[in-house]
Amino acid sequence: MKIRILIVDDHPLFRRGARLTISDASDMEVAGEAGSGPEALALIEKNEYDVVLLDISMPGTNGLEVLDQLKARYPRLPVLMMSFYPEEEYAVRCLRGGAAGYLTKQGPPNELIAAVRKVFRGGKYVTASLAERLAYELESGRARAPHESLSDRELQVLCLMAKGRRAKDIAADLCVSPKTIASYRARILQKMAMSSNAELVRYALKAGLAE
Repeated sequence: MKIRILIVDDHPLFRRGARLTISDASDMEVAGEAGSGPEALALIEKNEYDVVLLDISMPGTNGLEVLDQLKARYPRLPVLMMSFYPEEEYAVRCLRGGAAGYLTKQGPPNELIAAVRKVFRGGKYVTASLAERLAYELESGRARAPHESLSDRELQVLCLMAKGRRAKDIAADLCVSPKTIASYRARILQKMAMSSNAELVRYALKAGLAE
């Protein structure tokens, strides 16, 4: 019996690449694909999957929001989060949210196969560098970095700002209005005690949020 996998990503080319990688493994198969969070939830309601590969950055309902809904409805379904964002910034949030593991899309194909097998068996998949980061997170008395006070959506907006995206482009990416992005920006500035976009971008670049 093969491991049935659902791929959730809004980029068809990435889904195709993941499908090709998975097809090389004799013990697993792509049993479904979705290009958005709502589409994925609808598929899971009608079909059985053993592992979900879930992208973080999707228009509208992002991956972290989908993860929350999945863990509320299907707490035993393993979810592997995927992203181009550095694991140091998003992986801890994902694991706290109930994800079974975190993969960067730049990783080698064999890493995806190994991760699927591990979470299917009930384990957690983390890289060596992420394991070190988790240990650091558990240290008592550790000072929190300013961006750690941000919500998942606010952090996503900050990362996009650091990449040079304009407010109207970020709004289009996230399927919200420019006014909503302006509100996120105001909250980010307030939470991080900063006064300008330039200051936010300098901080984000130094923290590696734009990689």
